Amino acid sequence: MAHPRMFDDDDPVLARVRAIALALPDAAEKVSHGRPAFFTTKVFAYYGGSLKVDGEWVQHPHSIIVQPDGADREALVQDPRAFVPAYLGPSGWVGVDLDERTDDVELAELLEDSYRQTAGSRRVARLDQPPR
Repeated sequence: MAHPRMFDDDDPVLARVRAIALALPDAAEKVSHGRPAFFTTKVFAYYGGSLKVDGEWVQHPHSIIVQPDGADREALVQDPRAFVPAYLGPSGWVGVDLDERTDDVELAELLEDSYRQTAGSRRVARLDQPPR
């Protein structure tokens, strides 16, 4: 049984996430479990997530779920916008709620850091090349 679609293509926050994520080397998008997922060989970010609070599912529809490195993860979970998502949280993933005021520089840093954790050394090397 397919998962229901849990996003709106007209979402302006999703449009910003897409623009930044898909600018990374070889990045692509697919729908996974009803949500946009950004990947190369492995997923480096999801748009939207949820967690269970007191037995009830709490949705975070305007968020990104990323996999920061260990040192950054500890700082990120202290951010009041952060949450540990269901299923992926135990593997080190962190969700961050977004809105129209979220800074594009911060958004790009979160996505790039997660990309660096999953993309492989050749893609990361391309990321580090100076622009032509």
